Amino acid sequence: MPKAYCVSYDLKAPNRDYTGLYESLKATQRWWHYLESTWILLTDETPDQIWARLQSHVDANDRLVIIEVRDNCQGWLTKDAWDWIHSYVPKP
Repeated sequence: MPKAYCVSYDLKAPNRDYTGLYESLKATQRWWHYLESTWILLTDETPDQIWARLQSHVDANDRLVIIEVRDNCQGWLTKDAWDWIHSYVPKP
């Protein structure tokens, strides 16, 4: 069963083309991207495997974290964003 991982980042390099990073994130089985620097990936990969896919697309001064998530959350999002989370992110 796929797990859900939050990928959140701060990209520091001005004028750098991060298209490769975004395409690598979109290559996941199913993904969510409603917040500018945050993605939720639904995948059978481990965090190490996700990082192996993404690491060549970030600079040493960028920051990126991959954390497993569960549908135990609250916040201020659109209905579409919540519908996706409640449909695909595993329950605790």
